[in-house]
This record gives sequence, C-alpha cells and structure tokens, in this order.
Amino acid sequence: MKNSIIILFTILVGGNLQAQYAGGGTPNVATAGGQGNPLTSRLISQLLGPIEDAEEKRKEVDISNIEGSPYTMNDFSPTVLFYKKNKVGKIFYRYNALNEEIEVKRSSLPEEGHRALVRDKNIYILVKGKKLSFHTFISAKNKTMNGYLTELTSGDDFTLYKRTKIKFTEGKDADNSFIKETPARFTEFTEYYIKKNGVNRIDQISQKKQKLLKSFDGPLKSPLKEYINANNLNIKIEEDLVRVIEFLNKQ
Repeated sequence: MKNSIIILFTILVGGNLQAQYAGGGTPNVATAGGQGNPLTSRLISQLLGPIEDAEEKRKEVDISNIEGSPYTMNDFSPTVLFYKKNKVGKIFYRYNALNEEIEVKRSSLPEEGHRALVRDKNIYILVKGKKLSFHTFISAKNKTMNGYLTELTSGDDFTLYKRTKIKFTEGKDADNSFIKETPARFTEFTEYYIKKNGVNRIDQISQKKQKLLKSFDGPLKSPLKEYINANNLNIKIEEDLVRVIEFLNKQ
C-alpha cells in the first residue's frame, strides 16, 4: 500500500496539480456535489480502512438513552488530511474517542457512509490548527499503548500532547424504590503526554505539581519551580501546562 501511496503522491505533486499545491490551495475531492480530481480521490481511498469494516461500524448501537457521547463532537467537521508533510485533500471527520478512531467522509452529506482512517503514524489531520495523529505512548502505569494524540506545543527540547479518551459505564437498575437507577453513560477524560526530542518514547505527564517537578530532576527543576510559583500557574489547566512546556523549551 505504501508504494502505491508514494506513486500517487509523485503524480499529484509533480503533475498537473503542482500549481494547486504551490498556490496553497486544497485539491478538489470528489463529492456528491460534483466531480473532483480522480487521483486525489484515489489517494484518499488508499488512506481509509476497508469498506467491510465501515459497513459493520455503521450498524451502530442506539445510544439515544445513554448519557454523553462516544464522540468528541457528534457532527462531521471539515479538515485537511496529510500524509507525512504532503497535503492530500479536504475530508470531513469526527473523532470516536471511545474506540480511538477517526471516522471520515468525503462530504458532509448525512446519507454518505463513513469509513475509518488507517492507523498509520505518517497520517494526520488538523483539529483547530493542531495535528491529531496516531502514536505509541507509555501510560502513568508504565503500560505501552496505541492511540491518537493532539500536538499542543513543540520546541527544541520537548513536545506536549493531549489524549482525549472516553469511557463507557454500564447503567444499573435500582435495587428498590428508594434508590434511583444509574443510567449508562459515556465519560470524557483528558491525559497529557510529553516527548523529549531525540528520545524515542512518549510518556504520560503528571498534572500534580510535585510529581511534575520530580520528572524534571536536574538543572531544569529549580528554574521550573520558580517559574510556576512566580506566575501562579495551575498545571491542571491546559493553558498553564502549555506555558510550562514552552518555558522548558526556552531553557
């Protein structure tokens, strides 16, 4: 599959579409509204999961009676698909954080079925200008995991990622008339991960101040502590955690 992708990219960038890329525009993608470029359409197809898988996934369980959602957003939104640093084209996506899967369509039409994006570390999409891509990472319990991470900030020394995950909890019937039943629900959680540039691993980072400082034992610990205290930062807040990593990248 990778060879065919490389060949298609050579055609896209080196052929008639070169002017579109040089101009910063997004190649047209075939939609129900009209004919798009067939090569771009073929390339996007190469990056999608098997149709059979999509057919099974479209047999969705009724979640109308479950609190919350397995998606970070229920509707499909436009974004741009990339392979490595090459712009492939415009797609519509929604992120299934329960299954850690990016569901994609080529148009926003409700009747169009969706497919899954291939879990390839060279593929990424943009979510509010940030890269969302597939990674291997290490949890706080030292467990090696695979899933999607959003790159929040990157510098010479460190890159900070966010992981959004959703957990499903079964509902419970009431034992008696004095106790309310507990509905089934989807609950969203957020975790943060850090990668030291030049080191081939991504580790979960603690949002507890003392644990965070301990992970930076050495010459960075003292100035980091002073910076957090001087600016009254709460590292449980994403914006403040980003400021911490940006500070470390300037040291």
